Amino acid sequence: MDTGILILRLLVGLLVAGHGVQKVSSHLGGKGLEGGTEEFRADGFRGGALTALAAGGGQIGSGLLLAAGLLTPLAATGTIGVMTVALTVKWRHGLWVQNDGYEYPLVLVGTAAALAATGPGAWSLDAAFGLTPYPLWWAALALAAGLGSGLLTRLVLHRLPAPANAER
Repeated sequence: MDTGILILRLLVGLLVAGHGVQKVSSHLGGKGLEGGTEEFRADGFRGGALTALAAGGGQIGSGLLLAAGLLTPLAATGTIGVMTVALTVKWRHGLWVQNDGYEYPLVLVGTAAALAATGPGAWSLDAAFGLTPYPLWWAALALAAGLGSGLLTRLVLHRLPAPANAER
């Protein structure tokens, strides 16, 4: 079981971190901070470069913590939060990824919640530092805080569309 959890943590954590790197740099196929900023603006968010830096930094940090199995409930909370924002952006396209839907962010939210519930496994920094096992209520807290922070971010940073009859 520990081998499976390790593989899952590494896969999901490194993909989430890599996605964050793309938001703030030209590495891993990213379009640099300017590209990340434009992506958020195109999706209707305000905040410019600061929004892209916060999102990218959140993805990098939570992804690396998740991959390492360090502070797993906190890592899961961050992953759930940033992927909840992504899910809300893609919601209007429906579930399936081939239609630019929210399938992939939903899988990452579910995986992070499952890792918070199972714990990071024996081959993790949490285990090495004696932080495990985490009580199950940490998983519920990680899910609630992640979903809440993602939805609050969407509410605070997302611009409402201009009325159709507004002057330009």
